[in-house]
Order: sequence, then structure tokens, then C-alpha cells
Amino acid sequence: MSSLFPALTGDSAGRVALRFGDRSLTYAQLAAATGTLAARIAPYDRVAVWATAELETAVAVVAALEAGVAAVPLNPKSGEKELGHILGDSAPGLLLAAPGAELQAAVADLERVDIDVHGTGGIAPETSAQDADPALVVYTSGTTGPPKGAVIPRRAVATTLDALADAWQWTSRDVLVHGLPLFHVHGLVLGILGPLRRGGSVRHLGRFSTEGVARELNDGATMLFGVPTMYHRIAESLSEEPELTKALAGARLLVSGSAALPVHDHERIAAATGRRVVERYGMTETLMNTSVRADGEPRAGTVGVPLPGVELRLVEEDGAPIPSYDGETVGEIQVRGPNLFTEYLNRPDATEAAFTADGWFRTGDMAVRDPDGYVRIVGRKATDLIKSGGYKIGAGEIENALLEHPEVREAAVTGEPDPDLGERIVAWIVPAAPQSPPQLAELADHVAARLAPHKRPRVVHHLTALPRNDMGKIMKRALHA
Repeated sequence: MSSLFPALTGDSAGRVALRFGDRSLTYAQLAAATGTLAARIAPYDRVAVWATAELETAVAVVAALEAGVAAVPLNPKSGEKELGHILGDSAPGLLLAAPGAELQAAVADLERVDIDVHGTGGIAPETSAQDADPALVVYTSGTTGPPKGAVIPRRAVATTLDALADAWQWTSRDVLVHGLPLFHVHGLVLGILGPLRRGGSVRHLGRFSTEGVARELNDGATMLFGVPTMYHRIAESLSEEPELTKALAGARLLVSGSAALPVHDHERIAAATGRRVVERYGMTETLMNTSVRADGEPRAGTVGVPLPGVELRLVEEDGAPIPSYDGETVGEIQVRGPNLFTEYLNRPDATEAAFTADGWFRTGDMAVRDPDGYVRIVGRKATDLIKSGGYKIGAGEIENALLEHPEVREAAVTGEPDPDLGERIVAWIVPAAPQSPPQLAELADHVAARLAPHKRPRVVHHLTALPRNDMGKIMKRALHA
């Protein structure tokens, strides 16, 4: 198979490929560093990568892919038990880490190789890796049981990045800025491997800040990737940071993912900058499924249309496909295509359960689809689909409505058992003014006026903060706990 990164041996030698803070590598330097490391790790099937937000992580993962070796990114903040499970399950031959990185005791038995970003070994050795061979094993945070290792083939990495290039008109001239962690698909595959496959450039902020975003976009960066928490901070800061407003107004593409971006934040950013944030939808197991296209309508609250090569359908609870789309009927998203993972490592039972007999992957995400193909996700089947009074209600649209209330800073919606309704709608609110939080009657009327009376919350809890994971997703099971 040809390299996933043709720019490593093309005519881009002098162009900056990666920049983390004041450290950078040109394509020629990246080829030398990855070539040296690829030769070292080529004998192994899998290698673990201590995935700090540093230049070394990018070099390690690219070297593994150039060598035809599967990389297992490790979250440096994982607990000992979780790390122990991942290492026992994936059995990597080596651990790649930045020099000086402090490791946890759980990895002490693995042979460590320090990543040298100034390697001089030249081009990586030829690999016989095929399209279907593993590129990455990414562990999904399980809501029940230990994390499962999704085996992502080289084919999926290539096809998802090429499909995004088509949707976003992404070229070698683009310079991407982001501050995402590098142990997830968003930050690593889209945010690092994406620019390198295009022959473009990426500037990683290390830690996200609105000042960093403004600085890089005003200094030639063309694209910004972020999660909703980041765009919320941007929306909050625009009125006080004119350089940030100017930066976003001049960007070619603003992309949000990993969770739904509230419509309220969409509108605030658009009003201040004249630019719309584009949303896309993917998962660890599927990489990217849909996106609003750069040349399409940036419809707030939707994740656009299926990407080239991706088949997508909505199904009823009994698995029957919804025959036509009306923008109202809620169904579970199922997808099929070359972007899918091949298996959960060592879990044939879980792999079989994840797919239908004819090869559709059950995402567990609930959505509605407009007649023109646009998809709007309303939540997770397990936590965000509320069955109340005979209706199937998605938590996401209620959350968006609540966030339009001026006294609501953050909002989450769940269901809880109700003897009459089956489930009642519960709102979890972080008030804008904690000393005078909005009360249930006011919020219920607010939602009922925007959506429908049966979608109004019946219970309200006031919190100081919502529990979130590393990617900014609200952890709804922790709310009830």
C-alpha cells in the first residue's frame, strides 16, 4: 500500500508540517524523524504511544503508520486500573514517549523508547501493510464495563480524511489550528493526520485559549477545529476580544465536533463574526460519517449530509428502516462504508452485537433527517432518548431551547421514571446568576413556547457546573449518580 502521507516524500520538503508552541518540523525533518523511528519499531505488531499534546506524539503515530505498525494512543491522565486494562488487552511491544515524560506505574513493565524528533534516518523502510491492516487501536470510554479497543484500519483513516477534504475543500494551502488532546480520533486523526495527508500544516496550541486561537488565525492559519466547550468560551469572549472577532471573521473554516454545538452559541458567533461554524458527526468506531459541506448550507443544529462513500439510514426500535424523512421522526443512526472499524480487539461478542446481519453499524445515536438529507442528532439512545407520554423526545433540542433563556449558562436534559408519563423530563441547569436561578415554571413555559408542551421539563436541578469528560462532553450518568 502507498504511504498515507505522500507529502513526506513529495516536493513539500521545506514546508512546515507541524508546530507545537515554538517547536516545529518541516516535511523533510518529519520524514527523517519518522523514518528513524519506523525502522526501530517495524518488527512489532502494535506499539503504545504516551499521547501528550507534544510534537513527539505526532512523530510517533506517523512513524507507526509509515512502518505498518498499529499505534495504541494512551491518555496520560488515565487511572492505573484503566491503563492496566488497555495494556493487558492490546499487548503492545513497546511504549513510545517524549523524553522526560513522567509515566505511571501501570506502564513500568513495558520497554520504553524515547521519541527523537530530530532523527536522521531518512525515509521509512518499505511496508507491506494493506488497506485492511490496523492503523490504530483506540479505546472507547465504556459506560458499562472496561473500555473496548476499536481497531481502525488504514483504509478508514485514508477514506475519512479524503472524504473530509472533499466536503471542506481542504488542501495543502490550509493551516489548521487546534488545542485538542491527541488520544482521541478528533485531535489525532482529524487534527494531526488530516493536515499531513493533505500536505498542509497544523499548529497545536498545547492548551486551548481564545488568545491562542486569535493569534494563530490572525497569523495565517485558515481552519479551526474545536469542541463545543471551546466554541462556548469563544462566544463568551467575542464582545471583549476584538482580535478574536477579527480572527474568526477571517478564517476559511470553523469546525466543531465530538458533541452537539448549542444553537445559541452558533448564533452568537455568527452575529459577531459573520462566519458560521460547521458541524460534523463521527465516532471512534466509524471515524467521520457526515458533515455540513463548505459549499453547502451551514444549518445550525445539524451535522450536515453523509460524506462521500458513507451509507446512512435511520431505523425504528425494531430495526426496520424509516422509509422517508420528514425532519420529525426520531430513529437510530446506522452506517455502512469503508470508514468503519473492523472489530473490538479480543471482543468478538461485542463486535457481533455492534453490527446488523447485513453489515450496518449500530451507532446508538438518535437523530431526525430532513427531506433534503440533512441530519440532526437528538442524543444517545441510552441516555438522551426520553419516552414521555407516548412521545419519543430527544434531549438535545430541549437543551438548545433552555440555552436560549438569558438566565441559563449551561444545560443538560435527562429522563427519569414517572408512573404516569413513563418518563419525565429533567433539566440540569447552571444558572447565569446563581443567587437568582430561573425556576421550573419559567423554564417549562420557555421550552413549551419554542418546541411543544410535551417537551417541557417537569423537574429542574440547579448546579454550579456540569460534569464533563476530556472532550467537553457532558457525562449524564454522573448527573444521576
